[in-house]
Amino acid sequence: MKYICKKIITLIMTLFLVSVAAFLAFQVIPGDVVTSILGTEATPEMEEALREELGLNDPPVERYLNWVSGVLKGDLGVSYRYSKNMNERMPVAELIGDKLPVTLWLAAYSLILIIVISIPLGVLWARSKNHYLDAALNVISQTAMAVPAFFLGILVTYLFGIILKCFTPGGYVSYREDFAGFMHYLLFPAISIAIPKIAMTARFLRNSMLTEIRSDYVRTAYSKGCTDRRVMYTHVLRNALMPVVTFLGMIIAETIAGSIVVEQVFGLPGVGRLLISSISTRDFPVVEILVLYITSVVIIVYALIDILYRMIDPRISSK
Repeated sequence: MKYICKKIITLIMTLFLVSVAAFLAFQVIPGDVVTSILGTEATPEMEEALREELGLNDPPVERYLNWVSGVLKGDLGVSYRYSKNMNERMPVAELIGDKLPVTLWLAAYSLILIIVISIPLGVLWARSKNHYLDAALNVISQTAMAVPAFFLGILVTYLFGIILKCFTPGGYVSYREDFAGFMHYLLFPAISIAIPKIAMTARFLRNSMLTEIRSDYVRTAYSKGCTDRRVMYTHVLRNALMPVVTFLGMIIAETIAGSIVVEQVFGLPGVGRLLISSISTRDFPVVEILVLYITSVVIIVYALIDILYRMIDPRISSK
């Protein structure tokens, strides 16, 4: 319990520092958000009225405290660029809430593919050491890891969309309109995300298993008459998965935080795409919340991995 409490305190302190850094960063970035919104033809009176409306005339400390207190209460502020109508700006919570399910479903889809394929593949790869399959998998994994994400997305679109006609490129279907169609379209972006991650995870597991195979307990198991299959799956795999858990945690955090390139290639209205458009339009309230969201995801996932590691192996020091 003491270990978990320390992790929670560290998490809260880190989020506080990130919130300060995120807020201050957008106060010193060159450029005027008011000019960006109104254009260069706006009168000084129009600019001053907008500054007052957005609270930009308040001292930075006051604006930060108002922002943080609002976030803690669930009020994430309003967007500078998006509007419900001519007289009402879009709340950031509503804007992100519409995009977040796309990213989360994409992340879930990708993670399922990564785990279901990479673990059996890693075991098979470890068992085929010094075999022709070992060389083939090595070449395939190196290629999969080397291909840039945007190019891999284009290849998946060309192969499955244009040649095999499994889906219509650019034909995104909202989860609110047709959930089955949404999940079908999401499969192909998920494949683009999963392929390099599968290659990395399988390679990592293979190397970890080869290290475990040389351990004394493996020789002891063989000397007791255990079959090769029992040794590999009951003893070696269980211990080899320990370091892989941390690596999978990195992948989970990265995927849930948003796959910016893939969302752009496939035209998915997710968090990553929203972040890019908000940065380009200087929609700082949206960007600040998204930065906080991404940081929170990474920190929380890493904290959970540390706690899980501690639960799996109590020998790990709590210091």
